[in-house]
Amino acid sequence: MCTSLYGNETDQLSLLEFKKAISLDPQQALMSWNDSTYFCSWEGVLCRVKTPHRVISLNLTNQGLVGQISPSLGNLAFLKFLFLDTNSFTGEIPLSLGHLHHLRTIYLSNNTLEGAIPDFTNCSRLKVLCLNGNHLVGQLNNNFPPKLQVLTLAYNNLTGTIPSSFANITGLRKLDFTANNIKGNIPNEFSNFLMMEILLLGGNMLTASLSNLQYLEQLDLSFNHLNGEVPVEGIFKNATAFQMDGNQGLCGGLPELHLPACPTVLLVTSKNKNSVILKLVIPLACMVSLALALSIYFIGRGKQKKKSISFPSLCRKFPKVSFNDLSNATDRFSTANLIGRGRFGSVYQAKLFQDNIVVAVKVFNLETSGSQESFIAECNALRNLRHRNLVPIFTLCGSIDAEGTDFKALVYELMPRGDLHKLLYSTGDDGDASNLNHITLAQRISIIVDLSNALEYLHHNNQGTIIHCDLKPSNILLDDNMIAHVGDFGLVKFRTDSSTSFGDSNSIFSLAIKGTIGYIAPGNLKILSCFCITTYFFNIPSYMSYTLVLYMHFTECAEGDQVSTASDVYSFGVVLLELFICRRPIDAMFKDGLSIAKFTEINFPDRILEIIDPQLQQELDLCLEAPVEVKEKGIHCMLSVLNIGIHCTKPIPSERISMREAAAKLHIIKDAYLKGN
Repeated sequence: MCTSLYGNETDQLSLLEFKKAISLDPQQALMSWNDSTYFCSWEGVLCRVKTPHRVISLNLTNQGLVGQISPSLGNLAFLKFLFLDTNSFTGEIPLSLGHLHHLRTIYLSNNTLEGAIPDFTNCSRLKVLCLNGNHLVGQLNNNFPPKLQVLTLAYNNLTGTIPSSFANITGLRKLDFTANNIKGNIPNEFSNFLMMEILLLGGNMLTASLSNLQYLEQLDLSFNHLNGEVPVEGIFKNATAFQMDGNQGLCGGLPELHLPACPTVLLVTSKNKNSVILKLVIPLACMVSLALALSIYFIGRGKQKKKSISFPSLCRKFPKVSFNDLSNATDRFSTANLIGRGRFGSVYQAKLFQDNIVVAVKVFNLETSGSQESFIAECNALRNLRHRNLVPIFTLCGSIDAEGTDFKALVYELMPRGDLHKLLYSTGDDGDASNLNHITLAQRISIIVDLSNALEYLHHNNQGTIIHCDLKPSNILLDDNMIAHVGDFGLVKFRTDSSTSFGDSNSIFSLAIKGTIGYIAPGNLKILSCFCITTYFFNIPSYMSYTLVLYMHFTECAEGDQVSTASDVYSFGVVLLELFICRRPIDAMFKDGLSIAKFTEINFPDRILEIIDPQLQQELDLCLEAPVEVKEKGIHCMLSVLNIGIHCTKPIPSERISMREAAAKLHIIKDAYLKGN
């Protein structure tokens, strides 16, 4: 009777067996795992809505758990998502996980797991498998299902060669074998991967020469034993898309690589052999020496230029446009063409170029403190970045206006649907939310996935870590197809080292608080306590704090703070929660320690339907007559998305997930929801 009414006893017993295998639970994540609480309400456990209630998700990421992963998890027959990453699990990965046919996602990364990788071939629906950062050993075999899309095995002790049969996983989009002991060649079949976007093989012992790998977007082959000529086709056309450092036997390739020229192979007779060798070797040695000298010279100059970015260096990246061009295109910057205002200037709609392309012209108010730096920061951020979810820049203008004063402007692609803040909160003439601005659940999921794609690119692109520092709905613009684009890079921070870890090592020291109140991570406001500064101190109404940006340059506060990728993750989490709950983070209800993140966590998961945007409530209510599976799908999807928002807004930066992890999870959620809709 209990089984039919309250849930499946098998799942409950399996979870209790899992708990028994945990020897240390420092954060008491499993405190609620007892008979007095219904197992579907246990922390980290998510069950399907319809009865019998079966566990579909187990999420215990970054809980400090010590112990082994119990084979009893193999009894959770309906399990779709397993997140046990960033703990201290030891022992082997249970073979029983390979028999869970419903599994979509497995995250076991950043533990101390040992032994071989189990056979996951029978997990026919598995799309994401992340086992990186463990002590796994054994030959690299293709024991993976054909629908797999993401496979990360980095930082283990795997050996052997890369099987050519990996090419049979035709939907594979990301493959990461970084820092193992893999030898041999890159299979020729990889050059025909149509879906593969990211291939990371750095820090192994790969040999032989390279093929074109034409469909990739990101490639890391650094610190291997590769030799031969670097192609100039496929991904090798773009020097910023691949990494080749630490391979001593390479030659040729693009000039930006500064590799030696490949030797010319000549067939000569023995009679002229010595003469030909001398004629070939002496000039070649001179050329190599000259190339090395020039490389050192230009690299040194490049480093010096990076210290101070001048406007003329940026101009060469974009076609020039004059003040008169922009003045004419905006009817002398008429208010009729004014479409927005920001902290550093105004944005106008205009038609430019021979094709009369409709663009957005951002004119900087150079009398505002920080506007010059903002202009340079935006130019530097956007000049080499290309991503479908970043606002495209057409050109820039650095000139003088009609009065002879400095004039600076950026010209972007116009986003017809405006920004996300207006879409969420604009009202009709009667004061009610406009029906024209109804955003469906599917659209909200797509928007947040677009946003995660943009931030993952900024944090993990080949040009170094880029931290946005001011993510909020008004900086998220939407095109006609409701595709989201991140804009306003005026507060951006750069980090150009090779660190890829998440947390303090990806931080930039700053004595400035940059961002918008409500979206700034709690740790980044620590400096304010040094002076007990409040909005009352500044005599600023609370409703104005939404657009307040605080610049603190008080060197007396020696502690300062660090701007890191974790700061962007927090802002992303707030935007995510706001998108689904439709409450501003500075809403009057959020006081006395209650934030939008805490508010969501308190109501998660049982009362989530009571706090979400009324538009979403109505959309889900309309599904009452639909099959149970359809409504369950929408509710589970929303719970999964909000759960990511909760993990992104943890008060302690090290407890937040990275944008890479958030993006991967959101893609899985989106694919699962949109399938069949």
